[in-house]
Amino acid sequence: MTACVFCAIVEGRAPAHVVWRTPEAVAFLDRRPLFAGHTLVVPPAHHETLTDLPTTEVGGFFARVRVVAGAVEEACGAEGSFVAMNNRVSQSVPHLHVHVVPRRRGDGLRGFFWPRTRYGEGEADEVAGRISAALGTVAELPGVS
Repeated sequence: MTACVFCAIVEGRAPAHVVWRTPEAVAFLDRRPLFAGHTLVVPPAHHETLTDLPTTEVGGFFARVRVVAGAVEEACGAEGSFVAMNNRVSQSVPHLHVHVVPRRRGDGLRGFFWPRTRYGEGEADEVAGRISAALGTVAELPGVS
């Protein structure tokens, strides 16, 4: 699907700060993050919503989302994370994607009206590097590569 920006990122036709790539998932920084480290995880094949993702791919995909959540928390020094997805409503890109957002107590997020920010010069490179480094330790986990 050539018009999908996430397919273009997966295929290397569009720029992104990719932090991890496996056969089951590609993870990259959100261009308009809630907080630095806000990462999107997508299946490499184009599936618009969770219900479109083949059942045989669900487990492998979400195992990677789980690993990314841990890496984002570690890399960003977060106390936790917010992991979420939209299906059609409020889904800005019609390609299944999971948001992994680092969280801290008192970070100001309330409800679902969250201000987006932009990365400063060089900041996205630095944050992507930290998350990639944290993901480099996942090879030790059984069943995850």
